Amino acid sequence: MDGDALQPIGELARRTGLTVKTIRFYSDRGIVPPAGRTPAGYRLYGPEAAARLDLVRTLRELGLDLPTIRRIVDRELPLPGVAATHAQALAARIRVLRLRHAVLTAVARRESTPEEIELMHKLAQLSEDERRRLVADFLDTVFGGPDAAPAPAGPPPNRSAGSTPGVRRSMTPELPDDPTDEQLDAWLELAELSQDPDFRAAVRRLVEDDAADRAGAEEGAGPRRNAVAVVRDAAAPALAAGIDPDSPRADPVVASVTAHYAGVLGRHDDTALRHRLLGRLAAAGDPRRERYLQLLAVINGWPAPESLSPALDWFARALSARTPA
Repeated sequence: MDGDALQPIGELARRTGLTVKTIRFYSDRGIVPPAGRTPAGYRLYGPEAAARLDLVRTLRELGLDLPTIRRIVDRELPLPGVAATHAQALAARIRVLRLRHAVLTAVARRESTPEEIELMHKLAQLSEDERRRLVADFLDTVFGGPDAAPAPAGPPPNRSAGSTPGVRRSMTPELPDDPTDEQLDAWLELAELSQDPDFRAAVRRLVEDDAADRAGAEEGAGPRRNAVAVVRDAAAPALAAGIDPDSPRADPVVASVTAHYAGVLGRHDDTALRHRLLGRLAAAGDPRRERYLQLLAVINGWPAPESLSPALDWFARALSARTPA
């Protein structure tokens, strides 16, 4: 190479904005080797050295290690493939940071206890596979194993958990690859809720009660329809009409639902049956269950579910007023 085209390390530092020490560091590692030396042994660099250093600086800012950078600038590795790999790694890192941000936001908003903070921190560190296993463990506890038939895609009907085969699938959160902050926050709250032993037991009881109703319906002559859905459909119009649950106008609403429920189970409409129905309504009206469905809708991008609480509360009051203790 023509010696007139070479430049000393100080001139190269001036052109690139890097320090002499930094250029010497890269030079010693063979990333930007000198093109020659002066008679006194000082390094000289060719005209391509500045462009090479600019590329090195960019790759370092993107988080690439020095051995990889050397292979790229020596054209041993194709830059597009390396860039794609590191883009994926950065995307994963961004997801982790966003989850951590969601944890801090939740801690600030909820005034969480140290135990809750520790749990949320652990949840935020989970990989995608670990998140799926956590949810699967919750659903296995609730539904008694992963054998439920798959449900159609989309939001679950707003009914009691476990009322039909496949509801397990419809209660599974699927956090998208690029979730919003709202979805991340909802995932953390849902995951925390799913670890609550009392909530797990409550949902499990709901599933077992519904299974018992369906088993009883198989022996009876009546149509097999979910009790909570029947109550919702009967009570909602009465509630909208402003009927007081203690008034005589509520009598036919209660009578129609209890008669239907008795027919489903092939039993008499007696005190025991009405207490059984009250127990079902209390379990279905658990605010934690409703919160789970709300969070599930946010995570999966589904429409917000209808709240069953007003209709269930209205009917439970009306039924209690007409049922002996």
